[in-house]
Amino acid sequence: MTKKFVYAFHEGRADMKALLGGKGANLAEMTNIGLPVPPGFTITTEVCNEYAQTGKINAETAQQIDANLATLEAKLGKKLGDVKNPLLLSVRSGAPLSMPGMMDTILNLGLNDESVVAHGNNTNNERFAWDCYRRFIQMFSNVVLETGLHNFEQILEEHKHKNGVKLDTELTTDMLKAIVKDYKAAVVKLTGREFPQDPKEQLNMAIVAVFRSWNNPRAQVYRKINKIADSLGTAVNVQSMVFGNMGMDSATGVVFTRNPNSGEKEFYGEYLPNAQGEDVVAGIRTPYQISHLKEEKPESYDKLFELCELLEKHYGDMQDIEFTIERGTLYMLQCRSGKRAPIAAIKINVDLAKEGKISKEQAVLRVEQSQIDKILHRGIDPKAKVDIVATGLAASPGAAAGVCCFDPERAEKLVAEGKNVVLVRPETSPDDIHGIVVSQGILTSRGGMTSHAAIVSRGMGKPCVVGCEAIKIDVEKGTFTVGNRVINEGEFITIDGATGNVMMGLVPTVDPEITGEFQQLLEWADEIRTLKIRANADNPADAAKAREFGAEGIGLCRTEHMFGQGGHHPERMEVAREMILAENLEERKKALEKLLVMQQEDFYGMFKAMAPYAVTIRLLDPPLHEFLPGEEELAIEVAVNKATGKVDAEKEALLKKVKALSEINPMLGFRGCRLGMIFPEIYEMQIYAIFQAAAQCNKEGGKVEPEIMHPLIGHVNELKFLTDMTHRIGKEAMEKTGTSFKYLVGTMIEIPRAALTADEIAEHAEFFSFGTNDLTQTTFGFSRDDAEGKFLAQYVEKKILPENPFVTIDQTGVGKLMSMSADLGRKVRPEIKLGICGEHGGDPASIEFCHKIGLTYVSCSPYRVPVARIAAAQAAARAKGAAATTSTL
Repeated sequence: MTKKFVYAFHEGRADMKALLGGKGANLAEMTNIGLPVPPGFTITTEVCNEYAQTGKINAETAQQIDANLATLEAKLGKKLGDVKNPLLLSVRSGAPLSMPGMMDTILNLGLNDESVVAHGNNTNNERFAWDCYRRFIQMFSNVVLETGLHNFEQILEEHKHKNGVKLDTELTTDMLKAIVKDYKAAVVKLTGREFPQDPKEQLNMAIVAVFRSWNNPRAQVYRKINKIADSLGTAVNVQSMVFGNMGMDSATGVVFTRNPNSGEKEFYGEYLPNAQGEDVVAGIRTPYQISHLKEEKPESYDKLFELCELLEKHYGDMQDIEFTIERGTLYMLQCRSGKRAPIAAIKINVDLAKEGKISKEQAVLRVEQSQIDKILHRGIDPKAKVDIVATGLAASPGAAAGVCCFDPERAEKLVAEGKNVVLVRPETSPDDIHGIVVSQGILTSRGGMTSHAAIVSRGMGKPCVVGCEAIKIDVEKGTFTVGNRVINEGEFITIDGATGNVMMGLVPTVDPEITGEFQQLLEWADEIRTLKIRANADNPADAAKAREFGAEGIGLCRTEHMFGQGGHHPERMEVAREMILAENLEERKKALEKLLVMQQEDFYGMFKAMAPYAVTIRLLDPPLHEFLPGEEELAIEVAVNKATGKVDAEKEALLKKVKALSEINPMLGFRGCRLGMIFPEIYEMQIYAIFQAAAQCNKEGGKVEPEIMHPLIGHVNELKFLTDMTHRIGKEAMEKTGTSFKYLVGTMIEIPRAALTADEIAEHAEFFSFGTNDLTQTTFGFSRDDAEGKFLAQYVEKKILPENPFVTIDQTGVGKLMSMSADLGRKVRPEIKLGICGEHGGDPASIEFCHKIGLTYVSCSPYRVPVARIAAAQAAARAKGAAATTSTL
């Protein structure tokens, strides 16, 4: 049986989008449910992909096109190119996923020097026919012959100026004839050939041009931004023309079944009498609100409203519908799920579910991560005019505006003076945290999506743009340059963490809206999901924010941030340095006693904020040198002192210690549990602080179950040593405080060896938490910041990697280690808790993978908790749907 490459509209279905494209599938569906759709046929996406490889359309497809054209001609009693009753066609693109405006369309195809006369006679409107011919030549020449639109716009404007008219509608028949003559002369001049007069040749050339437009630059960029696969291809829809420009009893327009901006259930749209669709889009004439049609043509309005209601009910979604009225007869030209504002998307989904048109699961499944991001953060006012000077990586959503500032201390002073600040740095470090805290947003020229600036900003819910290499920062001068443009400290800039754009001036922003519908959707998500959602938080304020967003515990509390890296308590950094610089155990213990009081206070605050939920506390993880000044900076200071005859023994001793602690590769060096093994007194202090805080909460009636997490375990003997230490201290703490409390001891799985020997490790661990940032680094052998700064973007662009593995879990590599270690852990300890606490815990695709391998929870930054709640529900709903489908096979 010959393979089918061309489908008449009545032969298709709504579920054939992969083959017929979204537009073709919807035209087929509308035809089959009895709507007034101008007949036509669709050439499949398979033909597009074959054309992309071979550069031609195969003979079978050409024969099927001819056969379908003949059927269409017979049905309508018209013939393409006929000099008495010509058939005119539209040729439109239609990809499986909506790409509005990215590919090409040709209208009025079939007109030539002879059929234009017949078209005028048949419609009793010579001017209308020549206007159609003028439009066709202009559109065909631009799209198919690739002459450029401006050449024809210039001719049109010259004729309008010469004849003293302003609007296209004021052009007379003779004027249009003269324009057509000049258009055809321009085609000869620009292409070296006459404008094609054979309608069959026009059709074949137009079909090829639409296939070719799949790979035009704007379509490629759109697909890249929206992660649409290049392999999908576009279908081509060939449809008989209907005309909205045949007089005042004709019209064309676009309507939505609900308001796409607010989501309100109201008929929304615009139309123009005596016009073609391009007139509505081009803005040549001011369209009327659709409510005006009810007054002018009540019968047409009522029929349109009835059909739109039918389409929304049929598809179970808000529809975007193109229509034409030709001499009082209504035709439906296209329908698709309408694009909508994020807040409208939430309301529409919830309302449709309440109306019984879709299920709660469907309402949750339709929500996109980007929509939630935009709802939860201030955004750029879409009406604002912007001066974009550079674009970096969109690391943390939201819009921030303020004066440009290059120094964290200076930022604090400016904020104290009542100014809003955007902190601009080559990159940020933990020492910059005080400047980050007070700033409206962060902009860096280096670093990737999981760099310090990105992670901290996301955790705080601050807008952030990183890796903006176009800007050259001079911290000393307090300037950054983009090309020849110099921006000084104190000048206003605005950053958009949703797009990565850096803009000059104070760009207006809009407040986020948390609606009752959004809260309802989150409640439905909680009913559906099986994964628990925790948050990464290091202080009571972040814990409270996480709980406000629906977190069910803390999955990662990073104790190093309590050692003074937080910037709020500089005295703690001094005590931490005192501990590190201690010459003997006695001196170190004195410093640790001071830190114990501080840590106990911190943990008590966290427990109170989250009770009765669990709090997972990671013991000290980073290398000790991170708490000391930078070696280069310190060496310069000591050298300058010596050169000027100044002796500073304390600074020299500090430099000696910094050099002693420096490592060639600190991220794989003396850090994590290795600190606890060599300096057990550090971990002992932290564990005592945790247990004493837990005892204090329990005495006050709170139910606290701390989870103590030992980081960077690579061998079971490390965890055995540290678990024994934890249980010993737990027993001592309970005896000392006269209380009893439950606690768990576990580890992070962030080293491949730990994943491979998870069964051994599970003998001593009551929970695993996958630290996927480090597990990705150690599995790939990547240095995260170096990889993102140097080559990862090109790897993704060249399709060496499908995604940045620091954004979405690499399921075939890192994911395989996670799945293996989860299975090994459950074999030894069936009740083991399994979670994830890396940045991947807030990524929907990664959350779906976590659901698939049966984790207990995911943990993410507080501001990602709503995204995680929705994503976990979507994963459960999809899994349930897949299981139901499998059971029916």
